Amino acid sequence: MTSDSKKSSLAALTLAAVGIVYGDIGTSPLYTLRAVFDDTHGLPLNTPNILGVISLIFWALTVIVSLKYVSLVLRAHNRGEGGIMALMALATNSVPRHSRWSFPLLAIGVIGATMFYGDSVITPAISVLGAIEGLEVAAPGMSHYVVPLAVVVLVVLYSVQRHGTAGIGRFFGPVMLVWFLALAAMGIVNIVQSPEILNALNPWHAAHFMLDNKLLAFIALGAVVLAITGAEALYADMGHFGAKPIRMAWFLIAYPALTLNYLGQGGLLIADPGAVENPFYHQLGTWSVIPLVILSTMAAVIASQATISGTYSMTKQAIALGLLPRMRILHTSESEIGQIYIPAVNWLQLAVVLIAVVGFGSSDELAGAYGIAVTATMMMTTVLTFFVTRYRWRMPLWVCLGATGFFLIIDVLLFSATTTKVFHGGWFPLLMGGVLLTLMLTWKRGRALVFENLQKHAIPLEAFMESLFVAPPTRVPGTAIFLRGESDGVPHAMLHNLSHNKVLHERVVFLTVHMREEPWVPFEEQIDIVDLGHNCYQLNIHYGFKDEADIPDILDRCGALGLSFEMMETSFFIARQTVISGPGGGMAPWREHLYVAMSRNARSAADYYQIRSNRVIELGTQIEI
Repeated sequence: MTSDSKKSSLAALTLAAVGIVYGDIGTSPLYTLRAVFDDTHGLPLNTPNILGVISLIFWALTVIVSLKYVSLVLRAHNRGEGGIMALMALATNSVPRHSRWSFPLLAIGVIGATMFYGDSVITPAISVLGAIEGLEVAAPGMSHYVVPLAVVVLVVLYSVQRHGTAGIGRFFGPVMLVWFLALAAMGIVNIVQSPEILNALNPWHAAHFMLDNKLLAFIALGAVVLAITGAEALYADMGHFGAKPIRMAWFLIAYPALTLNYLGQGGLLIADPGAVENPFYHQLGTWSVIPLVILSTMAAVIASQATISGTYSMTKQAIALGLLPRMRILHTSESEIGQIYIPAVNWLQLAVVLIAVVGFGSSDELAGAYGIAVTATMMMTTVLTFFVTRYRWRMPLWVCLGATGFFLIIDVLLFSATTTKVFHGGWFPLLMGGVLLTLMLTWKRGRALVFENLQKHAIPLEAFMESLFVAPPTRVPGTAIFLRGESDGVPHAMLHNLSHNKVLHERVVFLTVHMREEPWVPFEEQIDIVDLGHNCYQLNIHYGFKDEADIPDILDRCGALGLSFEMMETSFFIARQTVISGPGGGMAPWREHLYVAMSRNARSAADYYQIRSNRVIELGTQIEI
């Protein structure tokens, strides 16, 4: 690749990152300052407080986003992949498999993931509400229409998800670039009118604000967090764009634009305290409100799209890592493998988002719910990063404690500030997170119990094959493929087939899918074929948690390795496990019944692995946990 083409490719990726990665944090100026100076906080609106709040916001953007995420956390990638799930897999792989840290690290990662789900529900609700609330500034009589219009926008947004974003995705970058340029321009206009706001760049004003206002400042800090929502998204999207475009998009576009706009809003409040009812829409006067509502709504939709897509990606990773049951996953692009759509997640998320919009009714009310989800995820990310730096990178303990300990103190402080909002919306993501945590850990534990049960009754494959061919059964034409677990003995489906049909196909393949705790497995490492003799084979397939599970594609590639398949002469035998809750050990009865319900509604293995249904023979087996 020539240097010119590399530059153009980097520029294109940077522009795309502006659209996808920074949509969430880019829409924060819509509601942050209004939430900080909300009447319920009782924080006086005066110049020292304005300087202190803007200083806090600027240094939060600098320390949390620029230093922690862009400079440190982006380095903790799992083969180029980021996000709390990838980080959890990296951290758990950094310690010995049966270490006392294994389960705590799993729990920390799962808690962070559930909080990310909370964030992905609140982002569409607060962003769209915040954008449409500009109508109240243009025409106060329109306030009754804000919630219905937000509901319409969100329903349309979720309804078109099944078509994918390939068609409109190319506009995300340019639209968000216009948005950031507008933020910067509005900020400069108001900074020129009130240049004293530039004093807020001095961190002394932030410290002075906290020392002078104490409890009020601590409560306000919970709203200042809104300025850094979306920081986790830049880490989660690293696999799509790479670290360099994300860093360039932040330092060249998003960071300067956000800084200028917050300074401008602060300058506006110094000059016109009455603008506090909605500082964002008062920046340029009444003539600009309607154009800004249109642009803001477009930016809010893009921010929402990024979190919706992130939820699909997170769910797919959770399924691969054994934290959620298999679900129907549709691919919305023939060229982009990462563009997926999960119907169950889409409609469940829409239902919860609409409950949030209608239940809370305004972006101010949702602000309390937002902060706690964001800071909890940030805290979990910092803890996992410590284990990666210490046990993966093997850095000195004092360096690891110094690097992550500094950020953990800030994270704990911010999380503590947001907990003051538990009874004012903060309960919402905590409740959501609690439900999801219960589901994930129940599924993980239930799978372990099923595995233990299968292990107890497993017949070793090698010994069985030896005895089978002492007096071999009649062999019939064709190929039989038996899906087999990683540590299973003889597949139940094979035992049923031999017991009832008394025959064996002329070629038998035992197929085992191994999921690695890494995002991608190189093509050349995905297939491993072992000849068991008597025209029987063990086919091992290795996938990462972001790889596409496609068994027919794997079988096509096996031809080059000397094991070709004719699909019309191949039958897949799959044991359909029916799990029942039994007395005795295991889990609490209610958790066992929950696992059974999840198991019965899980997508079939054949469907998940994209095996054609007319080539599948399912044989039932009952397992008690």
